[in-house]
Amino acid sequence: MKAAGEQPIPRVSITIKRAEEAVARFMQGYNCAQSVSSVFSHDAGVPEETILRAATGFGGGMGRTGGACGAVSGAVLVIGLMVGSAGPDEKEAKDLTYDLTREFVERFAERTGSVSCTELLGCDLSTDEGRARARRDNLTRTLCPRYIRNAVELLEEVLAPVISGRPAGR
Repeated sequence: MKAAGEQPIPRVSITIKRAEEAVARFMQGYNCAQSVSSVFSHDAGVPEETILRAATGFGGGMGRTGGACGAVSGAVLVIGLMVGSAGPDEKEAKDLTYDLTREFVERFAERTGSVSCTELLGCDLSTDEGRARARRDNLTRTLCPRYIRNAVELLEEVLAPVISGRPAGR
């Protein structure tokens, strides 16, 4: 409860804090998908450990294959946890999940130029040469924090109209 006369915290402050927490987690050693998804664990009503485990394989463009950016995959995981369907008869939830996912992916690609890990890093993590280049040029530490920050910011924007006023969890 807010005290009388207390002003609400501007949403941008929450976004900045959450985005910076996601980047900090990445810099501590969590992968990009874990970093993005774990900062939404409370909102999704899912234990953080569960989200961290579920997101593990999405790092490096899905297991270092250079596919979809892990920050994008982590965001899509959160969308599913927040509004996704739990059964085949939940068509509205499935449609909403697809719509929000499409909106997020389009906005991320517009902002960053791609959703492909290979394209975003400029090297292919599925090859020994690509991984060596990424390490040598420190690509994940110099490029990925921006993608993680963008993913968190965009995810909050995309989810805001759907979850505003909703209690934590489903």
